[in-house]
Amino acid sequence: MTATLTDFHYGAVTPVVSYLMACLGSALGLRCTVRSMRRGTLRSRRNGWLSLGAVSIGCGIWTMHFVAMIGFSVNGSVVEYDTRLTLLSLAVAIAVVAVGVFLVGHLGARPAVLGTAGLVTGLGVAAMHYIGMAAMDAGGTIRYDTAAVVLSVLIAVVAATAALWAAVSVRGLWASLGASLVMGVAVTGMHYTGMAGVSVHLDHAGTSSQSSVGLMSFLLAMVAGPVAVLVLAAVIVMFDPEMVLGNDEQPRGARPTTEGLTPGGFAPTGAIPEGFAPGGVTGGGYAPGGVAGGGYAPEQYPAPPPHRYEGP
Repeated sequence: MTATLTDFHYGAVTPVVSYLMACLGSALGLRCTVRSMRRGTLRSRRNGWLSLGAVSIGCGIWTMHFVAMIGFSVNGSVVEYDTRLTLLSLAVAIAVVAVGVFLVGHLGARPAVLGTAGLVTGLGVAAMHYIGMAAMDAGGTIRYDTAAVVLSVLIAVVAATAALWAAVSVRGLWASLGASLVMGVAVTGMHYTGMAGVSVHLDHAGTSSQSSVGLMSFLLAMVAGPVAVLVLAAVIVMFDPEMVLGNDEQPRGARPTTEGLTPGGFAPTGAIPEGFAPGGVTGGGYAPGGVAGGGYAPEQYPAPPPHRYEGP
């Protein structure tokens, strides 16, 4: 018997929350990736920011999926999930996003690199979705419409490619937030497109028509971990001064560095900016050792004699 399915057992709550989770993960991932591209960032710190970005995007996508599944209901059956496959789907989501983020983070957004990274990440996100579906026991046989599956995979690849492009191309806080909203629509759309092609053929007809309390507790426990990771990532991003002040808006190499300069524009001992002599500039406007960078030494152009006041 073919069961009646719904993805909105709790109304608009689950789709709205799942969309917000996808947006949050995307926004944090974009900001972390932008931070990794800052001029002068050490390789180890760049890898750290890229890793945090990959974990944020992966957790955001996975949390979106399982929050949406809270609203999934099979009329006549109680849905259950296999814990190992559920956790495997989370690991897959983080791993494939990390592959894409590290590729574009280190090699740039050249067409070949972006296409490869987007394909790998998109197929991985689709795999995460269907591994999560394989973890579900709906009391019968789950079948998929081929057209819906293909379309959901295409959406995943396009969304992943766009996300990776935005990660290395979008600058500025508001631009990143706008891109994350679009990415949230794409990722959530991929999920519900795949779910539109699902049908369940029950082995035995039952009377239950909604998820049990035990299932709700299981899903909330599964979601709690990734949500905690997203909160931690948000705290790290918010307390990074350059992210808060939006100093990432200029591309790498666009601004000269002013590290080591005092408020007056002179370097303290051991930090000499270009164009100044080690001894600094004297009151007469000449450096004792000559002015570096094309300046003149006092031996060539001695200072003029002091003016003597002769009186009226």
